[in-house]
Amino acid sequence: MTAFKFDPKKLAKLNNPERLHRENPELIWTTLALPSPDTVIDIGAGTGFFAIPFSRKMPHGKVYACDIAPEMIGWMEENLPDDCRQKVIPLKMTENTVPLPDGQADLVLMVNLHHELENPTALLGEAWRLLKIGGKLAIIDWRDEQTPDGPPVHIRVSESHIREQTHKAGFTDIRAHNNLPCHHFVVAVKEA
Repeated sequence: MTAFKFDPKKLAKLNNPERLHRENPELIWTTLALPSPDTVIDIGAGTGFFAIPFSRKMPHGKVYACDIAPEMIGWMEENLPDDCRQKVIPLKMTENTVPLPDGQADLVLMVNLHHELENPTALLGEAWRLLKIGGKLAIIDWRDEQTPDGPPVHIRVSESHIREQTHKAGFTDIRAHNNLPCHHFVVAVKEA
């Protein structure tokens, strides 16, 4: 069975201002409480909805905005604001592989992606590889209940299942935050 994938032809939905209420980048950044991060890897970045505001919080850092869809990479390359062009790096990835070296990220971010994964174990292993010791993984995905927007409920993943998969991938200090109206928000740490 093929997993549900977001249709790149609908990329305008990714820039809908309504998302600022539902998936508030400022609230997410504050909740993560990252101490002076240098590198964020946004997997499934789409149009850079999080990569752009996160880069503005990192005066000397970079955000790698990774996606499997060439349409998303192309859109970011053409539309990034001038102040983000040196800080947000659009990067084509494959389903489970990000072409970056081991152990460099302070944060690996995955938003509205978990329910699309064909092999969550493989991508969680990739996130582990990319993170520094002490780095954080943040998984934000639609609650497994009816919400005003989002994918069909039957393909959504429960918070307990996300936590279980994250634990099996070797992450610790797994915490769930309940501060987004329509999304699970799970944060885990890569410890030594």
